[in-house]
Amino acid sequence: MQLPHRLTLNERKRLSVTGVSEVVSFDDTAVVLRTELGTLVIQGQNLQLKTLSVEGGQVVVDGSVSALHYEEPRTGGWLRRLMG
Repeated sequence: MQLPHRLTLNERKRLSVTGVSEVVSFDDTAVVLRTELGTLVIQGQNLQLKTLSVEGGQVVVDGSVSALHYEEPRTGGWLRRLMG
């Protein structure tokens, strides 16, 4: 059972995220998570995954967080987007 999607950022040093279904990628400058509400991109420096419980839907990221943003889901194929 997945937890509701929630973000908790403490002093820009520790980010706790629930409602995570997949860790798409991570390195020391960016973490990309697929959540119940879309793809979340976390940017910063010295980022580390401290807790990873995809079964429980929880991830904790430590480091210096500089930005959080959601990517808009793409609908349809490239031809549909081209044709409007």
